[in-house]
Amino acid sequence: MEKCFVLDTNVLIHNPQAIYSFGDNKVIIPILVIEELDHFKSISDKKGMHARQVLRELDSLIKKGALNKGARMKNKGTLVIGFGPREIDMPDIDETIVDNRILAVAFDLQKKGEAVFFISKDVNARIKAEALGIKARDYEKEKVEYTSLYRGWRELTVKREELETLFTDGSFEPKGITLFENEHALVRSEDDPKKTAICKYNAAENKLIPIKKEYNTMGITPLNMEQRFAFDLLLDDRIKLVTLVGPAGTGKTLIALACALAKTLEKKPVYEKLLVARPIIPLGRDIGYLPGSKNQKLNYWMQPIFDNLDFILKRSISSGMSNFATSELTTNNLLQSDLIEIEALTYIRGRSIPNQFLIVDEAQNLTPHEIRTIISRAGDGTKIVLTGDPEQIDNPYLDANSNGLSYTVERLKSQRIVGHVFLEKSERSELASMAVESL
Repeated sequence: MEKCFVLDTNVLIHNPQAIYSFGDNKVIIPILVIEELDHFKSISDKKGMHARQVLRELDSLIKKGALNKGARMKNKGTLVIGFGPREIDMPDIDETIVDNRILAVAFDLQKKGEAVFFISKDVNARIKAEALGIKARDYEKEKVEYTSLYRGWRELTVKREELETLFTDGSFEPKGITLFENEHALVRSEDDPKKTAICKYNAAENKLIPIKKEYNTMGITPLNMEQRFAFDLLLDDRIKLVTLVGPAGTGKTLIALACALAKTLEKKPVYEKLLVARPIIPLGRDIGYLPGSKNQKLNYWMQPIFDNLDFILKRSISSGMSNFATSELTTNNLLQSDLIEIEALTYIRGRSIPNQFLIVDEAQNLTPHEIRTIISRAGDGTKIVLTGDPEQIDNPYLDANSNGLSYTVERLKSQRIVGHVFLEKSERSELASMAVESL
């Protein structure tokens, strides 16, 4: 029996290509969803961009008959613009609420004997649908399982002779073990667990190669093994995309900024500038309108970045790394000289970004579609770093499994120019560590 998938507005805002995610079945877009998309289309943020994209797609399908018997889509499915019943016969439901009138389209189809599924990112809408006897589902096409997310490194136990080969020959060929490109490993001797080496896997040669024992970048040094793995990926110019995932205080943003500054400010810089971007999503209740120009408004949102930059530059100066910083080298000077650019992700769309070190902080608040859009902005010679904690999401329609950061980690883990580290140990302070572990 052909299935009917009734889509809520938030699904199309989440992924403008969602109509093509249901195979050769029937996709129903309620007319009220189109009205909501029309309301969003004039907004300059991601909602507006996605709304306009969906409306253009629907317009082409309406010309093929979506308002009548349905329009055949490129995936062999059928798209129909759905109209609700004249009289809504749903018990205890407020007909003035738009979400309820969208639900009425699904309810009416089910009464006519159709196999209906209501698809929404809104958990409250799904609860109401189930209460009405309608099968409701989250949009899960771009979901992963966060509890089993790829960690970017693993621990291996080998024979003593094999570990000695690693030390003497500078490499070791793992046997009977499947590793991903650029995956790190803590290699232990089975005879003496205290004898270890930390390595990175090179798939082209099928070898584990030791990484540097010490890093000192802009006065910042790794405080644990996972941070050493992160430094190794960030300083490797061959790797063009790095994802750093972990709870607050693990050093994701600080390490990324330190390595980016080193690669941008050295005598023969690898990158022309450092570009830092964050999604503009408030934590808790939004404080509303912020005064000033665009840059002045951004200063409020980017203060955590400025705090980290100030800390790194002070450490660089105090450590005597004169190649990188002088007493005149401050965050403000770097911003004014255009060596550092701070941008809201809203303004990344449509840009081409060549020869830059791009850091996207708080990337867990982005959808897979948005991450895809950002990565596609990368021009020749650009390196992108995505940082975030999928357990701290402020976007109401995302969770640890459906956000763009988690999705990117899983989908790209086997790629030659991609690296990932999951950082677990908080190094911010004893108090911060206690909060992460106990609260």
